[in-house]
Amino acid sequence: MTPDADDRASHPTEDLTPGLSRSEPPAANTHARTRRHGPFTVVEVAGEIDLATAALVTEHLDEATARPESDVLVDLRRVDFFDCSGLRVLCRAETRARCRGGRLRVVSDAPRIRRLLRGAGLLDRFALLPGIPGEEGIPGEEGIPGEDG
Repeated sequence: MTPDADDRASHPTEDLTPGLSRSEPPAANTHARTRRHGPFTVVEVAGEIDLATAALVTEHLDEATARPESDVLVDLRRVDFFDCSGLRVLCRAETRARCRGGRLRVVSDAPRIRRLLRGAGLLDRFALLPGIPGEEGIPGEEGIPGEDG
């Protein structure tokens, strides 16, 4: 199954009544936690993301992309390993965000993440940011290239 085919697969969180979503993000787990930073929903991912752990990230990304016009940053700076299961989760979440008028970007300055995205043909799909805009040493949103930059 391709990442785009999986984007169309039914998932339990998509069966919720429209307009009803959690008031709080999912509980943090060993591989993902969600927080707000200004206008962004930041999903911080850590450790090894593979077939066994991708679902722990999925629950956070599903919630982050459930609202219209969400601006989601997936922070991969603490990831030790990331395989095609993680790419599938990212592709699905990016499609969900875009279909709802939002966007999803990846935060990573690791060359291995850039190589992985390039090798999978996904580098153009994900805007790579060096850090969370507005955090110490990172330019604000106006200094970060977006979809047009």
